[in-house]
Amino acid sequence: MTQQRRVALFVTCIVDQIYPNIGFSTAELLEAQGVQVHVPKGLTCCGQMAFNAGFRDDAYAVAGRTLEVLRNQGDVVLPSGSCGAMIRHLYHELFQGTPHEAAADELISRTYELTEYLVDVLGVTDVGARFNGRVTWHDACHGYRFLGLKQQGRALLAKVHGAEVVPLPGCDQCCGFGGLFAVKQAALSEAMLASKLENIAKTEADLLVVGDASCMTQMQGGLNRTTTRTKARHIAELLANKL
Repeated sequence: MTQQRRVALFVTCIVDQIYPNIGFSTAELLEAQGVQVHVPKGLTCCGQMAFNAGFRDDAYAVAGRTLEVLRNQGDVVLPSGSCGAMIRHLYHELFQGTPHEAAADELISRTYELTEYLVDVLGVTDVGARFNGRVTWHDACHGYRFLGLKQQGRALLAKVHGAEVVPLPGCDQCCGFGGLFAVKQAALSEAMLASKLENIAKTEADLLVVGDASCMTQMQGGLNRTTTRTKARHIAELLANKL
């Protein structure tokens, strides 16, 4: 008898505080595949914001607590390539040479972004999603460049019944968010967003589908200032038929 997979859902800060529907959609998607999903009590932040801002001691403290909370919790799945990249690529740097190094490496080995987990671990592309309209896909930077997520999201979109999937010009170009970058380099961020919006308009899509809520926020903010019908939505919501 095959043992049921157990997943600790790391909902991420922005999902927890602003977009809970993404978290619920992620849980439903995984449970529909026979996965036992739980959210460990006390799980908060991966420490990325402090790390990127240069506050390594604060990042070490926050991430160290995350290591303890996620100990012996099964596979860890995040609906975010950004937070996933923090754990998978930067925890090794943050904890190297410290008493937490072994625990960090162990956590890294069982941490996955949502589309990666569905496609590469569970072997699933058709989750029973339906959408009558045109959709396009944006490659979020951290997932694309740090985690190598290129085909997973596309494979899932290709199996959305009723959807017409169209390519996004410049799909791998940054939307200009980048966390603190959008605050510290506002002019550059706005210029990058403007370029992204031009490319989105060319698709005439009903949905701009993304794998990170932060990119979704940036691009939806820009779309709100136009007359387009295109809406930016997280892939978890689309796949769980929550739109």
